[in-house]
Order: sequence, then C-alpha cells, then structure tokens
Amino acid sequence: MGSDLRYKMTITTASLTLKVQTSEEVLATINGMSEADRSQVSREWLARVEASLTGDAWTHGFVISRLEDSERVGQCGFVGPPDKDGVVEIAYGIEPDFQGRGYATEAAMALVSFASADPRVVTIRAHTLPQANASSRVLTKCGFNRIGESVDHEAGLVWRWERQKSR
Repeated sequence: MGSDLRYKMTITTASLTLKVQTSEEVLATINGMSEADRSQVSREWLARVEASLTGDAWTHGFVISRLEDSERVGQCGFVGPPDKDGVVEIAYGIEPDFQGRGYATEAAMALVSFASADPRVVTIRAHTLPQANASSRVLTKCGFNRIGESVDHEAGLVWRWERQKSR
C-alpha cells in the first residue's frame, strides 16, 4: 500500500480538526443530499467508497470541525490516492455560514502537509471554476500556481492548479 498515512484518523491544525470519515458516514452524507447535488458526485469515487471497508483518508476525506467547539464547518479530502506519476488532487468545501474565516486555507494547507508526508506524492493538484474566486485565492495562499485550463469530464472547463510537495 505504500503508507500507513491513509489510516491516520485525525489531523489537528491551529483552529481545526480534520477527522477521516468512514464509508458509512460518506454514504449517509450523499444520501442526505438533494438530487441535484447527488448528480454532481463522481461515479468513480462513489464506487471506491462503496468498495472500501475502513476509514481511508485518500478515499473518504475529512470532516472539518472547529477546535474551540467541535462544530462542523465543512469537508475536505482527495480525489483519490496518488497516481502512478505521484500526483494527488485536493478538494475542500466550507459551509456558507463559516466562509471567509480562513478555514478553507487552513484545511487546504493541512491536506498539502498530509500529502507531502507520503513518499509517493510528487505533485499536489487542485481544480477550480475558470474564474477568479474564493477557491483560487485559497490555492494562491497555499502556494499553488495556476498552470492552465483543463476539461474535467464531469465539471467541464476548469483551471488547473499545482504545487510540488513540501520538502
């Protein structure tokens, strides 16, 4: 498997706790989504979640909670484990009531640190809508560079962002 990092259950940052979700928690979240939101869930990723047996950071991602009161503020994770070229992609989302407080930046940096600790990882990637927005500002703060555009088979045209893993 390459690393026991995928089973690390909790990451603690200055103001957040990122806890790996179980497959049951992920599926319950998906089942609670609106039909429109469920239609945006990647079928490939859903198949990996359904086939998994235990909490796996590369597949299930993390619930983001505030340290001060354990209130859930969002989710973050990876599109999957590192590929054969050492590329891993991060994703994150903060609930609207908690946006604008730096939580996305803090969570994204935690994902970068987690990925950088894995010897298989060379490049950390992210995608955003093809326009300047909050996510593009988060990625810039986290040391990512926009390297161009890409076509995602589910989202359409996106901006691709990358950074090399931290040494």
